[in-house]
Amino acid sequence: MQIDSHQHFWKYSPEEYPWMTDSMSVLRRDQLPGDLEPLLKTAGFGGTIAVQARQTTVETEWLLKLAAVHECIRGVVGWVDLRSPRVEEDLERYAKHPKLSGVRHLVHDEADDHFMLLPEFRRGISKLRRHNLTYDLLLFPRHLSAASQLAREFPDQPFVLDHLAKPGIRDGKLSPWREDIRKLAALPKVHCKLSGMVTEARWHQWRPDDFRIYLDTVLEAFGAKRVMIGSDWPVCTLSGDYLSTMNVVMDYVRQFTAKVQADILGGNCARFYNIPSPDRGPDL
Repeated sequence: MQIDSHQHFWKYSPEEYPWMTDSMSVLRRDQLPGDLEPLLKTAGFGGTIAVQARQTTVETEWLLKLAAVHECIRGVVGWVDLRSPRVEEDLERYAKHPKLSGVRHLVHDEADDHFMLLPEFRRGISKLRRHNLTYDLLLFPRHLSAASQLAREFPDQPFVLDHLAKPGIRDGKLSPWREDIRKLAALPKVHCKLSGMVTEARWHQWRPDDFRIYLDTVLEAFGAKRVMIGSDWPVCTLSGDYLSTMNVVMDYVRQFTAKVQADILGGNCARFYNIPSPDRGPDL
């Protein structure tokens, strides 16, 4: 099965999503499974990972309810307060849901660039492995060194980097992002999502070749077993439609063998998020 490793759902309200500015009016409406399902089908994808967009357990619960009734949602990356003294209790409660795959925090919105190294946050990270939960790293390039430090401290914790850490694609900037990506990729439990690139390019003015050097860098650093395709829908619609966004990666991976393509377009995601399939049970 081909799986989109990264997208979002929401019921829009200005109060809940203040980051959707006037330039993002295309996002200012409800974005629900019924909107995504035909797009998945057209692109040849049979499943998706729904990722949190608000830092509230109400959203985590809502996404898990959607996952319970929509088969296409193969896993959920939710949010819990990893700094809370009650984090173990919260994780215990949510991890009982079979489709909770991992958690995420909007680290790149925190004022402190070393937020993820705070003692209380690291304490929360230390609790995830017990519940077989992954952690999504949402970062800017300036956070990569702190992410490497965090991953070194927890060598058994599976991490995945969202959106290549949002490199400076619109300006063609590579350093120091490229060097820091290589350092993070040297840690074997860290993976990377091939997602979010079109919104870091010039909106609606990009060409597929704009992304090649970034994809080359990530594939060379992580290898084909630790990368996975993701759309970042509906955010990607700021700069392109769903199919053109996914085609950036689908066209790029045609240079590889059928097995490598299958891994990048679904197999790696299924293994990372422990998603069962008809011929493969969950990893216990």
